[in-house]
Parts: sequence; C-alpha cells; structure tokens
Amino acid sequence: MTTNPHNPLSAPSVPSAVIFRIGHGFDLHRLEPGLPLIVCGCKLDHDRGCAAHSDGDVVYHAVTDAILGALAQQDIGQLFPDNDPKWKAADSRIFVEEAVRRMAAAGYAIGNLDVTVILQKPKLSPHKDAMRDNLVRLLECAAEQVNLKGKTHEKVDALGENRAIACHVVVLLIPVQ
Repeated sequence: MTTNPHNPLSAPSVPSAVIFRIGHGFDLHRLEPGLPLIVCGCKLDHDRGCAAHSDGDVVYHAVTDAILGALAQQDIGQLFPDNDPKWKAADSRIFVEEAVRRMAAAGYAIGNLDVTVILQKPKLSPHKDAMRDNLVRLLECAAEQVNLKGKTHEKVDALGENRAIACHVVVLLIPVQ
C-alpha cells in the first residue's frame, strides 16, 4: 500500500485484490389490497401485498442489491428493469440466483448476511425459519451465516400504518479458498 507523498494524511491506496467485500441492500414497496404478500419466498396471509413489477419480494430484492453492491456491479434495477415485460410478475428468486452466480464468478462466497424486514403486520416470527431456509438454499451457505429479523415501525409513517414494507440487508463476501 502506498500513500500520497504530497499529503501525509492521505489514505493508503486500495490493494489490487480486495479480501473482503461489504454490501448494503434496501428495498421498499407499497402495500395494496388484493395483491399477494411474498416475503423471502414465503406467501404470507394478509389482506394486502406488494405493488411491484415483479412479485415484490423486498427481502430478495434487498439481498440481490447487497450482493451486487459488494461486487461493485450494476444494481437490480439495471439488470432487471421494471419497464421490461420479461420481468412482469417474475419470481424474485431469479434475481438472487443471478447475484449468487455473479458472486461465485468473481471468486466470492457469503461470509454472513444480516436481514432486517420492517413491516407492521403480519408478524414474521411464524415464518422466520422457512424464510431463513430459503435464503440458505439460495445463497448456498450455512444457516449460521444468515440472520433474519422482523421489526415493526411502531405505527409511524407508511411502514407503521401498514401501507408499506421495507428491508435492509448487509452482506459480507469472502474470497473462495
């Protein structure tokens, strides 16, 4: 690593081979009556669901963007544009599978993944094991590498008023040995 000789406070240059990569993904969808609510591959019983071009799975969308972000590649909207009829009502599992394919091609695997779903209702706790299993299978990693938690928004704003669902994901990618 080198620093700028003209600026003693400059940061070292980035090595050519990055060891760890961290990505953050975020997604948010309006909830509307009469639509299915699919979260992390599970169809939840609710009176409303995600308004989206695809199936609107906020977890899978945020996971996809977190992985792509860690790889410094195009985001989900660039790879799977919402104005392309090919992706209308698509199963968002396809997006995660493509991100995982790109991750493996770049020589990385999941170190760990932390998911936070923000939804006033329904409660996610009865579905968390199935959701985590879906992620483990798609990400080709161990259950110990995936954390999933559900949070309410304490009845504040669109999330708390059951008019929207959101998800944050942080991922650590590690090089494949």
